[in-house]
Amino acid sequence: MATILNLLWLVFMIMALVPMFNQRRLELQRVRLMREIELKRGSRLITLIHRQESINLLGIPISRFINIEDSEQVLRAIRLTPEDMPIDLVLHTPGGLVLASEQIASALSRHKAKVTVFIPHYAMSGGTMLALSADEIVMDENAVLGPVDPQIGQYPAASVIKVVEEKGKEHCKDETLILADIARKAMNQVETKLKEILADKFQPERAAELAKIFSEGRWTHDYPISYEQLRELGLPVSTAMPREIYELMEYYPQPPQRRPSVQYIPLPYFEDTRKTR
Repeated sequence: MATILNLLWLVFMIMALVPMFNQRRLELQRVRLMREIELKRGSRLITLIHRQESINLLGIPISRFINIEDSEQVLRAIRLTPEDMPIDLVLHTPGGLVLASEQIASALSRHKAKVTVFIPHYAMSGGTMLALSADEIVMDENAVLGPVDPQIGQYPAASVIKVVEEKGKEHCKDETLILADIARKAMNQVETKLKEILADKFQPERAAELAKIFSEGRWTHDYPISYEQLRELGLPVSTAMPREIYELMEYYPQPPQRRPSVQYIPLPYFEDTRKTR
């Protein structure tokens, strides 16, 4: 009986330690590839990648977004970077706190050397604000950005204001009027910040126009803004995504599921490798 208990305890310890070793291996692979990219491009590489992650050994999935801790780390990385060294930022995020996004965007726009943002899949909301602060946006041809219109609780700020304007103040509750006041302030704040970070790249009139387009709520908050649309708006975008950025994303896997939603053979196919039987 004691032997069986010892064996079960050993199995439990192995099951507990394997995820820790795998995580450590992933971290080492990330750092090694990041350093290779830095040496190749002569830049400081920063990643801001938000995937669903699992809590320690419990395996409970949690969602990630741009928060104050992220802004502290990114600002520290920028401070440690010489003024004449370019910065490359890999973005993969649904957005997050306005305060954190504005802090990072301001720091990136103030950096004297070139700032390039790489978006392999998507950078929505606050992530779009960070992308707009860069000197160049490099996207996968299917990647997207999103509107930067502020949200008040569960409602878009622009929609709260529209309700008050259409119904009239006399027909709205005090709570709705308070939300509308906060919404106006939030929209002005975001639009002002966007004009500030776009001012170095465009004439004042065009910077103001773009700031309004991204913040006024003309689209739903999850509207995907494609590479083609960004190019038509005159933003500095390209699709020259380095292969190493895709490889780096492989080292930020989603937590495994019992039954994968998507499956494929993870090998590139070329015309000369296709065989028929």
